[in-house]
Amino acid sequence: MTIPRFFWEGVLQAGEQVALPKNLAHHALRVLRLASGARVVLFNGQGGEYEGELLVPEGQSPQVRLHRYQDPQRESPLNVGLAQCLGAGDKMDWVFQKAVELGVRHCVPLQSARSVVRLSGERALARQAHWQRVVIAACEQCGRNQLPTVAPVNSVQRWLSGLPQPVSGILLAPQAQCSALTLPPSQELFWILVGPEGGWTPQEIQWAQMAGFTPARLGPRTLRTETAALALLAALQGRWGDFA
Repeated sequence: MTIPRFFWEGVLQAGEQVALPKNLAHHALRVLRLASGARVVLFNGQGGEYEGELLVPEGQSPQVRLHRYQDPQRESPLNVGLAQCLGAGDKMDWVFQKAVELGVRHCVPLQSARSVVRLSGERALARQAHWQRVVIAACEQCGRNQLPTVAPVNSVQRWLSGLPQPVSGILLAPQAQCSALTLPPSQELFWILVGPEGGWTPQEIQWAQMAGFTPARLGPRTLRTETAALALLAALQGRWGDFA
């Protein structure tokens, strides 16, 4: 049986006891139905994890007694960031969740000229916080101990202009002549840039190329925006990452 994992935002140290906050306590006791004495794992997103024991004192908040520290290596050797244009519905949740499972280290939500969804102000901040929670849950599930970041919602042009030059990365475009798998990821941060449902504008492609991105395709079929990045991530992991 898989040992339940929980993200703890704070300092962890073997031999200490930490009280679970309400959301984690509810998940442990009401959703997972864990009993006192159950084995659990806590991690704080900075690397490594602690095995512990769930304690449920009567009339008190549940706690975890931390035992041994361990640092299993579950991070991909590929340093990949995903810049994904906003999709409708729950597509962004799906993309960021699965991208984290596939090893991506940075998630950037972008608003493009043809994005159906428009976010700004408080709504944009709320969605960023929501996507960070999606990333945390994905790490809890897949075993990662390094927590990927979710950047604030940004426009394509502003994000590209703020990148250090030159950039190493791929802009996925079905009409491109170059195949994405002929471009091995660099040792530095390697970006995957994915457009919205309506596709890129010529101006956006030009901006990306000026920033150093190479337009590339994934086979002869046009993939949906929520499929493209995940297909490429899996292919990169299979060819140059840790799927081999």
